[in-house]
Amino acid sequence: MTPARLVASGLGSGFLPRAPGTWGSLAALAAGALLLACSPWALPLGVAAATVAGLWAIPRAGGEADPGWVVIDEVAGMWLTMTPLQHPRPLELAAAFVLFRALDIAKPGPIGWVDRQKGAVGVMGDDLVAGAAGAVIVWALFG
Repeated sequence: MTPARLVASGLGSGFLPRAPGTWGSLAALAAGALLLACSPWALPLGVAAATVAGLWAIPRAGGEADPGWVVIDEVAGMWLTMTPLQHPRPLELAAAFVLFRALDIAKPGPIGWVDRQKGAVGVMGDDLVAGAAGAVIVWALFG
């Protein structure tokens, strides 16, 4: 497996059977909870790193425009949704997960518009907009 495919697939979580976006989001949820436990800055830095890594890896990974196994965008979006959580409890983590997946799947308003853009920017962008919307809702509920 090439480094680009490893990054784009969320360290392989995108290759799990059925619903790779959900698997990638679950892997990101677990990793994000660990990052939150390390430092308040770890998760925002992780969002930035995942975004840059995705913009690098997606065009180099091959496949169609947005293959299902590419889940680095879910990682960045899930982590962005989690950023308002300081010391998350299981209910808050579950709510962040459900909110992000609902927004990512339904793609309301600007999320859908960004999703229709071409290339790595469109692939990463819709999940980042979904993550930002999810973060606002998480902050309103638990902030």
